[in-house]
Amino acid sequence: MTSADFTPVQGLHHLTVMASDPQRNLDFYTQMLGQRLVKVTVNFDDPGTYHFYYGDLTGKPGTIMTHFPWPDAKRGVRGNGEVVAAAYSAPKQSLEFWRKRLGELSPQESVRFGDTVLRLEDPDGTWVELVFDAEGEVSPVDIWPDSPVPAKHALRGFHSVTAWVRETAAVRDLLVSQLGFSEAAQEADAEGQRTRFMGSGQHVGLYVDAVERPGQPRGSFGAGSVHHVALRTRDDAEQQAYLQSLTAADYAPTPVQDRQYFHSIYFREPNGVLFEIATDAPGFADDEAVDELGKHLKLPQWYEA
Repeated sequence: MTSADFTPVQGLHHLTVMASDPQRNLDFYTQMLGQRLVKVTVNFDDPGTYHFYYGDLTGKPGTIMTHFPWPDAKRGVRGNGEVVAAAYSAPKQSLEFWRKRLGELSPQESVRFGDTVLRLEDPDGTWVELVFDAEGEVSPVDIWPDSPVPAKHALRGFHSVTAWVRETAAVRDLLVSQLGFSEAAQEADAEGQRTRFMGSGQHVGLYVDAVERPGQPRGSFGAGSVHHVALRTRDDAEQQAYLQSLTAADYAPTPVQDRQYFHSIYFREPNGVLFEIATDAPGFADDEAVDELGKHLKLPQWYEA
């Protein structure tokens, strides 16, 4: 079975990162970037650790950045075999607003595939990027009305992620041959040869960039490191089809994991990047009203006792 036998993956669902101080993390993503805290729960595999989810008003797939804050954690080191940057879409006319807003953080400005990009570090050193592109004009996110960022300048969900890899061919085999992405563009930049892959969705979270860096060292996991990138699938049946096809292709995906707000399978591609395929449903309003999202500690039923 190949991706041609069922619906291609839409694009990005969420990104999960290790953090250190939880208050610094909360302040940066809600007060600086204007994202809503849509869920406070625990790491289901390590329930002594918080799990924060940030996104748009309702936590739509393609807008969600999640963090495990481990206080006093040692900072990670970027390298091959991991996602090193997360990029949000922003309206083109908002470039000057964000230049001023982020000025004290000294963002680096560049042009990538014709779009202006601002890159900065969050409090733990994670590269966060803002891409000022056409998708930022039409992205169908639900703007959080209580955001400190005016609605006309609000971030429009994810644009892309960047992975550093030893060889791009292995990423191409996974994304194009197995998951139905298309290869969209290539260019050389300061990091290496960058190849962009595009999911089948519309306007939000469409792109995975692979930067080929042969002979460079692998990353060292710690605070600021991306643990995994999750891709979108619509429902359990579609996910099950991918579970079967990825197993047949020797990616050794995990059994389906119940993450309360979506169902997940995990697997690595040959460079070492950890991917997840997550379902769109049931979503973050499954256990609390939209108006209450992020205001209460929510636990899965098996931890309530």
